[in-house]
This record gives sequence, C-alpha cells and structure tokens, in this order.
Amino acid sequence: MIRRARIPDAKAIQNLLITYAKDGLMLPRSLSDIYEGIRDFYVWEEGGAVIGTVCLQICWEDLAEVRSLAVAEGHEGRGVGRRLVEACLQEARALGLKRVFALTYKPVFFGKLGFHEIEKSELPHKIWRDCMKCVKFPECDEIALSIDL
Repeated sequence: MIRRARIPDAKAIQNLLITYAKDGLMLPRSLSDIYEGIRDFYVWEEGGAVIGTVCLQICWEDLAEVRSLAVAEGHEGRGVGRRLVEACLQEARALGLKRVFALTYKPVFFGKLGFHEIEKSELPHKIWRDCMKCVKFPECDEIALSIDL
C-alpha cells in the first residue's frame, strides 16, 4: 500500500536509502534531513514494514524532482518503484507543476514511465546544492531525465 510517510517511518526510510548510498547509487540523507522533509515522502508498506520510498521535492514554481527512490532488496521487479513514482507524478499534476525530473543510474526505468533524457545544463543551478555534497561532484555520471506534465 502506498501512503504518505509519517514521522515513525523516518528510520525505515533512512535504512532503505543507506543501502543504495553504500553502493554509490544515491546520496545518503541524514535522519535530520528526512525528518525535515517527511511530508515530501511516500512509502510502500507491506505487513507493517516500509519496503519502498520516494520523495517529491519541489524545486521551483513549475519544477519538482523525484528523488530518494528505493525499494528493499527482494521486492524489486514487482512494480513498487513504478507505483511510487506514479504517486509523485499524480501529486505534481495536482500541484500544477509543469515538469518533473530525476537524476538516475536507471534511465530505462524512468523511460518506461514517460521520462526522456535531457542535458543536466537544462536544470536550474538551484538543484545542484545537494550535488556539491557528493563525492562524485563535479564528475557526476548520473543521467538527467524529465517528463512534461
């Protein structure tokens, strides 16, 4: 079941994200950061456990980012990630946003959802504040994709 994240979900969200961060697939997020942005997160819960998460972060009046998409090991390939991203896109439309982007190592996954590859230079500089914390900056090898709503 997909639902909005709640305060008690923060540690489970962080544990999911840490798994991907350790593999260099996303930036780690501190527990404090997750608490501050908990209203931006969705979770997929099964049997009382959080097995997936995603965040929709508003960047500008017409732009948001899908970020922190993570699905627990053993639950991949079941549509959890797709449904979480779709929840973000539905919210983005309801908010009147015109475009959503993602920085990812999984462009095929996002492509199946209607995203198309773009140059990172098309994104506003404001979004790079988190990138500057990354060990890969400025040699980022993530792929930028976006979808027009």
